[in-house]
Amino acid sequence: MLDLTKLARQMQGISDHLTREAEAAHRRIEVATQLMQQATSRQSTLVKQMEAYRDRLSFTAAKPIEPLNTRVSLAAAPEAHTVLATDGSQISPSHHEIAYCYLLNIGRIVLHYGQSRYPLLDSLPEVVYRPEDLYASRRWGISTEEWMGYRRTVAEAVVLSELGTTGSPKTRPPTLALTDGSLIYWFLEQLPAAARDEILLPTLAAWEQLRQARVPLVGYISASRSGEALNFLRLQSCIYETPDCASHCADRTEQPPCQVFSPLRDVTLSATLLEPGQRGPIWQSSANILSAYGDHAVYFCYVHVGAEVARIEFPAWVVEDAELLDTALSLTLTQVQKGYGYPVALAEAHNQAVVRGGDRTRFFALLEQQMIRVGLQNVGTSYKEARKRGSIA
Repeated sequence: MLDLTKLARQMQGISDHLTREAEAAHRRIEVATQLMQQATSRQSTLVKQMEAYRDRLSFTAAKPIEPLNTRVSLAAAPEAHTVLATDGSQISPSHHEIAYCYLLNIGRIVLHYGQSRYPLLDSLPEVVYRPEDLYASRRWGISTEEWMGYRRTVAEAVVLSELGTTGSPKTRPPTLALTDGSLIYWFLEQLPAAARDEILLPTLAAWEQLRQARVPLVGYISASRSGEALNFLRLQSCIYETPDCASHCADRTEQPPCQVFSPLRDVTLSATLLEPGQRGPIWQSSANILSAYGDHAVYFCYVHVGAEVARIEFPAWVVEDAELLDTALSLTLTQVQKGYGYPVALAEAHNQAVVRGGDRTRFFALLEQQMIRVGLQNVGTSYKEARKRGSIA
């Protein structure tokens, strides 16, 4: 039980700390804004430096493919359009349950606007219980729980592509495929090549299907903590002639001189530069894992959606097609407006996917019934789990 009386004594200290942090953040924004103005006139030079010294930098900086002072007001979505979305949830495996297995549940959403068509709101569950599936990842030293999350990522992409390839592109109204979170799978960088391919290849194949169907894919990131764009300004703040971190700053024990605005986030600065309904410049991410993405390298921009500044990511083929890019951005902004601050389709996909306490109980009850039906004996949870559920304290 949480002791609120003891907790209340700590609130004053938290308030004082947050006040000081707000003042410091304001100073960082002023520094970053000044650097942004200086970098705008030197953008081509800084890009050349970044490309020449990419392997010598100690940080990952995104590359702007538009002028840094770009401000574009997004158009409203057409009356007739369609939005697709998927999201996933799971029941994790536990040795304390009646059987060691896990469940993936993928929420599917298809919303038709201005078309007099019924929406699709449902979910696709999958139970993983075979040993060859449960323990396949152990050969790479990856736990079942961790691998379950990776498989959920693949399932979300595959189901989204299936929704997007239904019907003919010629008769389909403007359509958007939305997913929650980043399209850059940073976690894959640490995986062995064989394990990475089992996750990445089917995901990229699903994206390719969306590309062939001319359905733009967008990764929507609320409250992004990325600093990729701001890291580009570190090239401007570098005190040396060349941004060679390996030579100039490798032996430093204190903060490098280029980190004059750390730990400022991209969205914090963008909120001071953009008006509601505007997007900033498009950036190409320089994440190492993207070298394995082929034609699906990830680009992003920041959009002031009204309630916040969101990071919007899309594959290269969306950026290269002006029609798809306009469709992706206008439909995303409209979704946020309809959802009062967050895309309707993503919120509904989450609601369809989420596995609540009652769902978990019913899942294991069904499993228990099936095990008893086939004649298994001593079916039940561990004593530890049973005692926790029946606590009298």
